Amino acid sequence: MATQVERLLADRTANSIPEEPHASPSAAPSLTYSESADEQEIEEPRQAELTRRRRASTVLIARSPADIQRITGETTSQLIRRCCGGGCCLDGGARREGVEYEGIDLPDNDAFRSLFLKIDAIPVALTNVTDLPEQTVFLQPLRRPSTIPSPTDSAISLGDDSGNDTKSPTQTAELEKKGLPTLGLEDLDTKIQPPSFVQPHPPHHVFPARIHNTRELTRPGAEKRTFHFDLDVTDYPEGEGIDFKVGGAIGVSAPNDAAAVDEILDLLMVPRFIRNKPVLLETTKGRWPTVWGEDQARELVTTRRDLLTWCSDIQSYPPTKQLLRVLAEHATNEIEQRVLLFLCAGEGQGIFCDFRTGPHISLAQLLHAFPSAKPPLDLVLSVLQPIMPRFYSLSNDPHESFETRDGKQHRLIELAVTVHDTNDWRSGTRMGLGSGFFQRQALRFLEAREKGEKNPDFYIPMFKGLMSNPLAKEFVSDGPMLLIGAGVGIAPFRGFVQRRLKTANCANKVWVLQGVRDSLVDELYSGEWGVHEDEVKRVVESRRGEGRYVQEEVKNQTDLVWYIINSVDGRVFVCGSTKGMGEGVEKALIEVAMEKGNLGREEAARFWELKKEAGQYIAETW
Repeated sequence: MATQVERLLADRTANSIPEEPHASPSAAPSLTYSESADEQEIEEPRQAELTRRRRASTVLIARSPADIQRITGETTSQLIRRCCGGGCCLDGGARREGVEYEGIDLPDNDAFRSLFLKIDAIPVALTNVTDLPEQTVFLQPLRRPSTIPSPTDSAISLGDDSGNDTKSPTQTAELEKKGLPTLGLEDLDTKIQPPSFVQPHPPHHVFPARIHNTRELTRPGAEKRTFHFDLDVTDYPEGEGIDFKVGGAIGVSAPNDAAAVDEILDLLMVPRFIRNKPVLLETTKGRWPTVWGEDQARELVTTRRDLLTWCSDIQSYPPTKQLLRVLAEHATNEIEQRVLLFLCAGEGQGIFCDFRTGPHISLAQLLHAFPSAKPPLDLVLSVLQPIMPRFYSLSNDPHESFETRDGKQHRLIELAVTVHDTNDWRSGTRMGLGSGFFQRQALRFLEAREKGEKNPDFYIPMFKGLMSNPLAKEFVSDGPMLLIGAGVGIAPFRGFVQRRLKTANCANKVWVLQGVRDSLVDELYSGEWGVHEDEVKRVVESRRGEGRYVQEEVKNQTDLVWYIINSVDGRVFVCGSTKGMGEGVEKALIEVAMEKGNLGREEAARFWELKKEAGQYIAETW
């Protein structure tokens, strides 16, 4: 099939590919607005695009029977036996014939009302209630063996009131000589990095990179805030066999917000004096809390605070039936318990589906909504999802970024992070786990600078992560290249341009199409691309001026797109959000191939699939 399409294109486009542009501005395909652009409108009128209803999310949340059971609390066979196929479980609170219901006074608090549960009555008898999930996490106190003298009689100690449990080599040797356990907290500052057992991406280990500098890229009035970070990786551990690359991405092990962690510990009535004390963690199976470790039982020493801060996600995932069942089991208020059990039952399936797909719900909100539910912390940890690392593309050429400070040369990597907001029942909006952590660190750093601190100590726990991702893998030092992005998706292309302008023979081998809402407030890295920025980059605004999207400009630059993709080593890169920009650019590229290659829509789509397989069309969208 590939040969047929390529032969067809060769016949149809033999005379349509322009020669490689020369240094003269007039020789390169135009990156300026064309009067003929009005004749190339996208298929849907703009007004219809602005007024059409927002589509539901198309993110696939169930990929296997295990996912079905995790989300619904039932196996697929149980679901099939219970489901008649008529969609009755989607009737929300509709009452079933032959079932006795009784009214109920729902919990009276703001957190519960913000759940928007449409419950007016609950069946007297509930069926198919989710079983209490298996407990896989156990927290045990570190008990001093009877053969060890008390701290008043010896320097040997397994802990103190401050939570310290590190041992000197002499103490460790004495314990080993007596054949006694030497379990204890590692000598690691878990305020700036996770415990070493958190292994997010073997063979890489988490390194606390000091923030060298940070600044806000967006201006007041921007719809979303974006921050730039310079991270000092001078002392990044050697021996991992891979270096930072243009277009690569670092992984970040972002912690939960300290205030949110304390709130949950308060709600679960975990005494403050034991939160930082060493505790023996035992698991019966699974990878938690290591993220990427083997599926096996574990025994290690940590603290309750570290587990809830670095290992379990308390805000990013919708609540599961397993979590609700745990809360129901430990709810002392009868009404709260009945509501929770109803959500875990077959009769409440429709309400549960609305509950999970409605406003974003955090663990703290659930505990506020059902205040009598105080399950043990280890049981809650058994049903929470693990914190997964977040990945952020480098926004510079990491081979050329150094700065001298304090008589030493420091190596820097740069990245841009856009803050992601979700609905919150109490404050209106809540930041995402990763981007919220970046914003907190940025604001603290800037506040310290304003107070006169020259080099504030703030860190980002990161690892080299994805240095072989498609953007880094397919970047080449020669050949024409078109970079299409919107929002923070444009960040990795800055590093591309920096690298190419230093190695390419002429600037007109790389072009950038950057989509923004309003260039006055949210154009990222304006003036920071290199000496030829005005020649290689075109900014397309959707809220000002022409009022156009970047995918529309792709259609305007049909000749440029066609020239690049059919050139030797020519590449087209796309980076940004899948919804809107990613989908629109893909559609525009297909229409370019239809027009310039005289192809049908299916043939044009296949053309870009072949280019993707050949590494000439690279789309990194999310």
